[in-house]
Amino acid sequence: MPAPVLSRRDLDFLLYEWLDVESLTARGRFAEHSRETFDAVLDLSADMATKHFAPHNKKADAQEPRIGDDGRVEIIPEVKAALDLFAKAGLIGSSFDEELGGMQLPVTVLRAAMAWFQAANAGTSSYPFLTVGNANLIATHGSEEQIATYVPSLLEGRFFGTMCLSEPQAGSSLADITTKAVPQDDGSYRLTGTKMWISGGDHELSENIVHLVLAKIPGGPAGVKGISLFIVPKILVGADGQLGERNDVALVGLNHKMGNRGTTNTLLNFGDGTFTPAGRAGAVGYLLGEPHKGLSYMFHMMNEARIGVGFLATSLGYAGYLQSLEYARTRTQGRPLGDKDPSSPPVPLIEHADVRRMLLAQKAYVEGALALGLYCSQLVDEQQTAEDEDARARAGLLLDMLTPVAKSWPSQWCLEANSLAIQVHGGYGYTREFDVEQYYRDNRLNPIHEGTHGIQGLDLLGRKVVMQGGAGLALLGETIGRTVARGTQAGGDAARYAEQLQAAVTRVGATTARLWGTGDPELALANSSVYLEAVGHVVVAWMWLEQLLAAGTREGDFYDGKRAAARYFFAFELPKTGPQFDLLDSLDRTTLDVQPTWF
Repeated sequence: MPAPVLSRRDLDFLLYEWLDVESLTARGRFAEHSRETFDAVLDLSADMATKHFAPHNKKADAQEPRIGDDGRVEIIPEVKAALDLFAKAGLIGSSFDEELGGMQLPVTVLRAAMAWFQAANAGTSSYPFLTVGNANLIATHGSEEQIATYVPSLLEGRFFGTMCLSEPQAGSSLADITTKAVPQDDGSYRLTGTKMWISGGDHELSENIVHLVLAKIPGGPAGVKGISLFIVPKILVGADGQLGERNDVALVGLNHKMGNRGTTNTLLNFGDGTFTPAGRAGAVGYLLGEPHKGLSYMFHMMNEARIGVGFLATSLGYAGYLQSLEYARTRTQGRPLGDKDPSSPPVPLIEHADVRRMLLAQKAYVEGALALGLYCSQLVDEQQTAEDEDARARAGLLLDMLTPVAKSWPSQWCLEANSLAIQVHGGYGYTREFDVEQYYRDNRLNPIHEGTHGIQGLDLLGRKVVMQGGAGLALLGETIGRTVARGTQAGGDAARYAEQLQAAVTRVGATTARLWGTGDPELALANSSVYLEAVGHVVVAWMWLEQLLAAGTREGDFYDGKRAAARYFFAFELPKTGPQFDLLDSLDRTTLDVQPTWF
């Protein structure tokens, strides 16, 4: 029997023993739910992911989408079959309002459920992942007519959604996009331009594809302040909800990637005349929200997606960890160091200390990342449903602080977990017969996906820690401080780790002040990626102290494993931040002073 892709025992510990998500059922939005309904969703997700997503993961990787002779995208049939079941189960709309066809499930539970699909099949799970974010943005910022036209169909899985930001010449620099939207007398717009790297941008998996497109209205402000957001359906939708004629959105080509091959990744032309009827120039689009506020609206989806990318990275790292753990338990090789008898039987790999080190590192990375993702998801629930307005505001502020870390830290360190999983497998791990090779390739996208490490570092150090006069950073320190106080009171290892954590938090504050005290933003931000990594390690150390305290004095292998992973993180990982903070405090100018001609 194949190794599982996720640990239900770990999810139960994090959801119920640590975060106490069952207490959310006392709130009006979740009053119809209970531990039983949460478990039912998790059980269904685990079963569907195992039976309908995992089996075609390798096939979708080997037989990636292609453009057929008729110009349509061809995808192996198992993908649509799995997505039809996913939609039929109501999982796309599980966290949405009941009036829109949703189940009003807590985001924390939804993320835990979705992690099963992400671990089982990154490529196939990307389609509903994008659709949920698309529908959420329209539901939040769209008009009543737009919501009625698109959201129910998105939640039913009849329509799928995308986000169209990047352009070939602009990449992550959205100030340089050139796609334009010209207003029409009927209130619609005509869009012309090209979008690149659009995941799920074209396929035959759904009746329609709803593109959310960033574009500039002629005469608007320059740069990002002039960006607006538009709904541009692949097939136009009539007032009666029926599908009409093809919109002028043309597939130019598919990008063939290193990993995550099961998801179409496209180059799209808007308004190039491919599908334009006589008398109409450009793709028909509808302004979402107000003009020139498109980037702020899109960040609503992007911030949601960034936490989701962190979950994807975590899930792939977790799947690889469990695969390597199973391999290390069953594969025999070598003998104990003191055994000099060549005729004695070889021992399982897990008997070797260095293999246990690699397994423990993976465990510390993936379980720490999963805790961080679920904690951030609970902040979303708190921000949306806490009865006290101050509590909502604090949850939102803390979530803003943690989002760059929740996206980037798993993308870096769960990828490292995948690398270690290959190492545990030895030469076999490098072959396509073993899943860990694909997990690594699939996960390598996530350090780039939805904002690179460099962008997240600039966001954390350049925006988040200084917003509201440093209120977000102060709140993070205060929140970690409460965990430190509980750890100190608990005594033993928890108290020792609490002391280490508090020292690291103090350094975060001091280093932040040192960087911004120069009055030179360029110098302050020169090594922001180092800052992001160091702060990320401090945050995940906090997650491990939280898990240690949640385990308490409970006995058993599961809890002993948690204690061992916490010990590893505080002994092997948190100390790495010391030299990083030293480097940052030195205001090193190497990256600023090096000249392009020197390379």
